[in-house]
Amino acid sequence: MEKLNREKITEIVRQALREDIGKRDITTSFTIAALAKGEAAIIAKEKGILCGIKIAKEVFEELDPHHSFKSFLKDGQKFIKGKKIALIKGRLRAILTAERVALNLLALLSGIATATGELVEKIEATKVKLLDTRKTTPLLRDLEKYAVRIGGGYNHRSSLSDAIIIKDNHLRASKCTEKGKLNEKELAKTIQLIKKKTHIRIEVEVENLTEFKAVLSCKPQVIMLDNFSPAQLKEAVALRNKQFPSVKLEASGGITAANIHTVAHTGVDFISAGSITHSPKAIDFSLEITKTD
Repeated sequence: MEKLNREKITEIVRQALREDIGKRDITTSFTIAALAKGEAAIIAKEKGILCGIKIAKEVFEELDPHHSFKSFLKDGQKFIKGKKIALIKGRLRAILTAERVALNLLALLSGIATATGELVEKIEATKVKLLDTRKTTPLLRDLEKYAVRIGGGYNHRSSLSDAIIIKDNHLRASKCTEKGKLNEKELAKTIQLIKKKTHIRIEVEVENLTEFKAVLSCKPQVIMLDNFSPAQLKEAVALRNKQFPSVKLEASGGITAANIHTVAHTGVDFISAGSITHSPKAIDFSLEITKTD
C-alpha cells in the first residue's frame, strides 16, 4: 500500500474486524443467505478530502477475497455531499459485516485529511510548514500521520526515537532548571553533549521570551515557541534573525483556523497543531445496498 506499511495495515484491519464482529455477526447470519451476492455504494454525506480508500478496500477484501471494489476517487481528492466514493460487489454477508469498520476508518482518516487541508489552505501563501504531533490514537499513528500528509501537512517525529525534543518537563526534571529558573550553562552543556553523541535533530521547547533568549544562545536546531502571542513570536523571530539565523522556529499551542494565518505571518518556520489528529471532525459516509442477485 503506497506510503504505508502493508503488513501493519493488514494487522490493524484484522484487529478492528475481530473487535467489531466478536464471535460472529449474528444479525447478518440470520437475515442474509450464505451465498447471496450483490453490490453496495459508499456515499459521502458531507464534503471533505478523501483519505483511506485503499484501507477501506482491504477491510472488504479481508472478509471476501473475491469481491470487486471500484473507487471513483483517490486519496487526496476533494468531494462534495452526495458523491459516490466507491462501489463494492461480492458476498452480501461480507459487505454488511465489513461495513462499519471500513466506514469508521474512512471517516477518521478523511476527517484528519480535511482538517489538515483547511489549515494548510490558510497558510499556502507562506513558506511555513504545518506539522502534526504525537497526539494520535494509540496504535493508529501510522494511519493518522498518513492522513496528515494526504491533507498537505508534514509529519513531526513518529516516535520518541526520531528526534530529540527537550520539553518543559524534561527541563524541570533535570539539572537544566535550578530554583525554578532555566540554567543556561547546564542546558548548553547538555546540548553540546548530545551533539557529540548523535546527529539527531535537537529541539527545545520554551514558554516565554526569557527562556527563548537563553535557549537561542545554546543553538539547538529548532526552538518550539509554546503558546506565544503573535507579538512575542515576531520578537523571537527578530532575535533569531539577528543572532542565529540558522536556528528554526516552531510555533505551537492553541493553533486554530482563526489564528493560523496570523501566526504564519510572524516569520516562524513551522507551525505544529495537535488538533488535526487528536480532535478532528470525522467525515460522515454511508454504505447503501444498491443491488441484490
